[in-house]
Amino acid sequence: MGFVPWGGGWAIEPSAGAMPTATPPLIAVIIDDLGDNVHKGLRAIGLPGPVAAAFLPHTRYARRLARLAHRRDKEVMLHLPMEAADGAPTGPGSITLNMTEQEFVTTLEADLADIPHVTGINNHMGSLLTQQPSLMRWLMQAINRRGQLFFVDSRTTTATVAQQAATDNGVPNLRRDVFLDNDPTPAAIAVQFKRLISIARRQGSAVAIGHPHGATLDFLEQQLPQLASLGVRLVAVHTLLQQRTQPGNYAHSSTAELASTDATLKTRVLP
Repeated sequence: MGFVPWGGGWAIEPSAGAMPTATPPLIAVIIDDLGDNVHKGLRAIGLPGPVAAAFLPHTRYARRLARLAHRRDKEVMLHLPMEAADGAPTGPGSITLNMTEQEFVTTLEADLADIPHVTGINNHMGSLLTQQPSLMRWLMQAINRRGQLFFVDSRTTTATVAQQAATDNGVPNLRRDVFLDNDPTPAAIAVQFKRLISIARRQGSAVAIGHPHGATLDFLEQQLPQLASLGVRLVAVHTLLQQRTQPGNYAHSSTAELASTDATLKTRVLP
């Protein structure tokens, strides 16, 4: 598996003689930060296959785009704004460190009410909040009370406790394995996509998060239809979650693997 030029960037070339396996590795892809730009939102919703669309609450186009995504059988997620360690603005509907539990839950409920057809939640920013066991417990208890929602830890900090809190409180959960576009250049996105496939082959499945950058959407539009030639299958997040919960289908990454996966966090602090 190598790289070949495409449209001024780079794409992944299948290994010579590669054959699909009987049970192909699975990947799930989430596009974050949707809702404030209609053109980027429409393009993200139009990506081939079951790519999940994660919407920021109380943004101009979120409700209309979420309804359209649902009609097109795309998974709709709440991209829940959480306070960042560097104090960066998180936008409307954010949950913050200084909230009481009642304020916290009321904000979450308002955010969920703003986005129709939500089946899951992942964090927007949150490098401060996802380190707080008590607040993550509030979040997961509130999600558990609603039922029928899953949580994906975006892992914007290596110190996150969000996924563990979800597990402890009975919330179906996954974590992000790869950010596709911390560096939103075509060559860098191709490298991250290759890492995604490598992790999926090693673990059986992997989760990627990307954003509606032009280069990201260009790459995915071109590459997602080619996954079969790489012996990889794109599935919805909830499908991947079901697969991982079956005994023997998935082993969590080791500490060393997580350190490698999150290496970019050591050189670039994510919000």
